[in-house]
Amino acid sequence: MANNESLVALNGTQISYIGHDCKEIPEFLGETYGQFARRLDLSFNQLRSLAGLKMFTELEELIVDNNLLGNDLQLPRLPNLHTLTLNKNHLTDIEALLEHLADVTPSLEYLSLLGNEACPNQLVSPDKDEDDYQRYRYFVLYKLPQLKFLDTRKVTKREVMEAQERGAFMKVVKPKPEAARQVQASAESCWLFLSPLTGRRSGQRHGLSYRIISCVGVMLKSVFRCDGVI
Repeated sequence: MANNESLVALNGTQISYIGHDCKEIPEFLGETYGQFARRLDLSFNQLRSLAGLKMFTELEELIVDNNLLGNDLQLPRLPNLHTLTLNKNHLTDIEALLEHLADVTPSLEYLSLLGNEACPNQLVSPDKDEDDYQRYRYFVLYKLPQLKFLDTRKVTKREVMEAQERGAFMKVVKPKPEAARQVQASAESCWLFLSPLTGRRSGQRHGLSYRIISCVGVMLKSVFRCDGVI
């Protein structure tokens, strides 16, 4: 992209380069503003990489909403960055993203991931519910315990405590429709196992507890994928 500083909105140490369809951060931005920029807004472009951020050594706030950033996202180390918004991108791997942010943004306090598949928010993912979103919050806070604000909500003390105790097990994915049908079939089978009529008909009660436990285990594996639990 041509060196066109007329497209840049400058307000003190705040730099905005919004809606110019760039696929990467233009070199001239880093060369011209990198050493003094504290806030950088690159929203509404077509960014697939943030490699050009290496010149922004003093950055404190980064807004890259409405771009095309995916799971290969790599940030340079930004020791002063306290605010990062990545709303409406193509992020799906929440664990990889959080581990990367923990390494390169040690001062991060505000993070927003709304509009990504990695963030199960009801407003943008109708198939998700509040329980899904709360599990997501616990998992994020387990990985990034210093956060004070996540998405649209302030982090509470109770959330931090819950995240410390249970956050490691909160990476949960809801079942696809086919998995849901399998769960229903498993549930029906369980009711058959539990029916006293079934016991009388077969004349067998030995091993019933084992079959019930096995059935419940199948259902749980169909419903959840909890890393470190199942």
